[in-house]
Amino acid sequence: MDHLLYLTHRIPYPPNKGDKIRSYHLLKYLARHYHVHLGTFIDDPDDWQYVNTVRQLCEDTHFASLNPRTARLRSLGALMMNRPLTLNYYRNNDLQEWVRKVIKTQAIKRVLIFSSAMTQYVTGIQQARCIIDFVDIDSDKWRQYAKRKPWPMSWLYQREARLLLRYERQIACTYDASLFVSEAEADLFKQLAPESAEKTGFFNNGVDSDYFSPSREYPDPYQPNMAAIVFTGAMDYWPNVDAVRWFAQEIFPVVLANHPHARFYIVGSRPTAAVQELAQLPGVLVTGAVADVRPYLAHAQLAVAPLRIARGLQNKVLEAMAMAKIVIASPQAAEGILATSGKELHIASSSQEFSRIIISMLASKAEEHYGETARARILADYEWGRSLAHVKALLDEAPITAPKSCKPDKNPWIPQEIPHLITFKDEQR
Repeated sequence: MDHLLYLTHRIPYPPNKGDKIRSYHLLKYLARHYHVHLGTFIDDPDDWQYVNTVRQLCEDTHFASLNPRTARLRSLGALMMNRPLTLNYYRNNDLQEWVRKVIKTQAIKRVLIFSSAMTQYVTGIQQARCIIDFVDIDSDKWRQYAKRKPWPMSWLYQREARLLLRYERQIACTYDASLFVSEAEADLFKQLAPESAEKTGFFNNGVDSDYFSPSREYPDPYQPNMAAIVFTGAMDYWPNVDAVRWFAQEIFPVVLANHPHARFYIVGSRPTAAVQELAQLPGVLVTGAVADVRPYLAHAQLAVAPLRIARGLQNKVLEAMAMAKIVIASPQAAEGILATSGKELHIASSSQEFSRIIISMLASKAEEHYGETARARILADYEWGRSLAHVKALLDEAPITAPKSCKPDKNPWIPQEIPHLITFKDEQR
């Protein structure tokens, strides 16, 4: 087997949040086909306990400690360099030296980078096939943040969006292929970086449909006669915080007035103070970290994903669909998912539409019909094996040796409003 260099911005284990789910399944797949040399960061002290688990999948590893507070301070140095803050945030000299040694001693012919920040460690490598998994367009998330933050953060985030997009375009020019989490995300990047459109593609996230199976027996975490509405996700992630605050304050009160037995459960680790305060509202409960999210999905009446800021593919939506749940999602949360609104999930664009659909679903008790079609969609289009085979095919191609002709230094097209590109099944097939 060939030696492969795999760099990720966060340890790909445990697979308990969006980026780690994707990077872990990538690692498992790569380990079956290559000698994997993994370089990664650990930004959560609890994750050090998983180092040996990850090492068992790799030929060689380097784990760099990342203190978020120190990294934020270090990133400010980029303000003086016309450079994205993200690159300084993930800068580590020891990791750079490890990468240099691996490339020199192992005759690396395959490189897979997970997230744009990690490309700074691999520059000028010759005779290697280099693939970047952007996952989603990070620069556009900063653009969305800028719209919802007051000055001076709005200025800082807008700066990051502009400089990071320029960097993303430079990477796409240099690398043999650029991948994203969905066709919609890839199509948007082709518009933002037209010079690299021919090398831009995607592979879908998958779901472990046996693990997230509604046919298993799960303990019921809810009280009898309760109509539970559940949101799952890391609750220190600002888009998730914004989503549950909007739902709890503007949508759920209307639902509760019509269904007094309804309860809104916010299930996820590290809830911020703003999230914990929501538990003071009638009918709202905040669990914090739970050992297993599946019981909360299995026994819920509905799952909701009211994200107003999002890029890429939302694992929380895929996992709820795999558990045969009715999912009511915002256009942002549903973007890129091959599903028909009104059949395999429901799309709601406003607080009024969210409350109307939820009230109707709770009254009709249509879970069985919608749940079956939702799970069928997951089984048809979101299995990891099918998606990851595409990555290996790209890695095994010969590297592009011709000089790059694209010119990413031109001013990119940046729309004031990027439409949410919901991919409906009837349009896709």
